[in-house]
Amino acid sequence: MRAPANPANQALEEMLRIQVIERGITTPRTLRALRAVPRDAFFPPGTRDNVYADKAQPIGHGQTISQPYIVALMTDRLDIQPTDNVLEIGTGSGYQTAVLSMLAARVYTIERVKPLLDTAFDRLGTLALKNIHFRLADGTQGWAEFAPYDRILIAAGAPQVPEKLLLSNLKDGGLAIFPLGPEANQTLTLIRRQGDSLRPTPICPVRFVKLIGIEGWAER
Repeated sequence: MRAPANPANQALEEMLRIQVIERGITTPRTLRALRAVPRDAFFPPGTRDNVYADKAQPIGHGQTISQPYIVALMTDRLDIQPTDNVLEIGTGSGYQTAVLSMLAARVYTIERVKPLLDTAFDRLGTLALKNIHFRLADGTQGWAEFAPYDRILIAAGAPQVPEKLLLSNLKDGGLAIFPLGPEANQTLTLIRRQGDSLRPTPICPVRFVKLIGIEGWAER
């Protein structure tokens, strides 16, 4: 007799098919990373009804966990290689961090909200992910100790290209991805560094929380 299907696995596969694969993201490594990370582990108890909903979900402190498609899209466009070091700015729930850790050699993640960082640290520790390094700081200032990075992911909307951050933290030839523009009119943007030039490629309209920091928006 065949064992009954796991409802959680069924929900995950349905999400991947409808929200990710049918929208054009089919890279095997990206899909494997998404399958390997239990998204429900990054939601507080009692809030897991919308784990696979096609929209961002609040996680407290004015922050959100991105919808699965956006996590998949940002991850896929970074084209992370197994030897890459990745800088993530905005740990948030830790879900995107975990997905990155499945693809990269090391992930260095910065969060400015201590309760979020503490919770993400505990969640990622429970999953026994050993290649993640955490820091409480203004992410727009980067993490000079381990720079330069092969890839940078900024999980909040920047008012303009953070040139100082990218030129001091991103390797020549490296890629960065982040939302760019005013809060109501952001564009997900991929940046490739070529020498001292930062060459942008717009991807699609998005809506993220603001990137707060010296090279971001001022905190009110």
